[in-house]
Amino acid sequence: MTDTHKPPLIYLEDLSVGDVFVSKTHALDAAQIIAFASQFDPQPFHLDPDAARDTLFQGLAASGWHTAALTMKLLVESFPVARGVIGAGAEVIWPQPTRPDDVVKVTSMVLSITPSRSKPDRAIVVVESVTSNQRDEALQKLTSKVVVFRRS
Repeated sequence: MTDTHKPPLIYLEDLSVGDVFVSKTHALDAAQIIAFASQFDPQPFHLDPDAARDTLFQGLAASGWHTAALTMKLLVESFPVARGVIGAGAEVIWPQPTRPDDVVKVTSMVLSITPSRSKPDRAIVVVESVTSNQRDEALQKLTSKVVVFRRS
């Protein structure tokens, strides 16, 4: 039986600075890392565990863009903004590599809310999303500006 329960959509009126949203987890394995890299980031440290040993990463590491894609999936599921998570700019850093057998989750916090002066039906919400592994080590930090709408 599949879980058809979806959290309620989030509107601007529902948000406050300091609100925290935590995603479900995603278990990552070498096959997923290699498949993603084969299609989108074909570098030896993402494709071949043996070749990766002699690189900066000293072992197989997921592409930062793979980590970003997983972050987006988990963010959308845990921060269900009405009309979608619409980005208006972002900064991303990867403090350490994402590895095979990491179990990742995303914890997002609302940092600021700035209502639009020209379009009163929306605001720019700055959200910090930290993607961490099963040891609570930060793998990615994403600070993004998201357009969030008021209820009609």
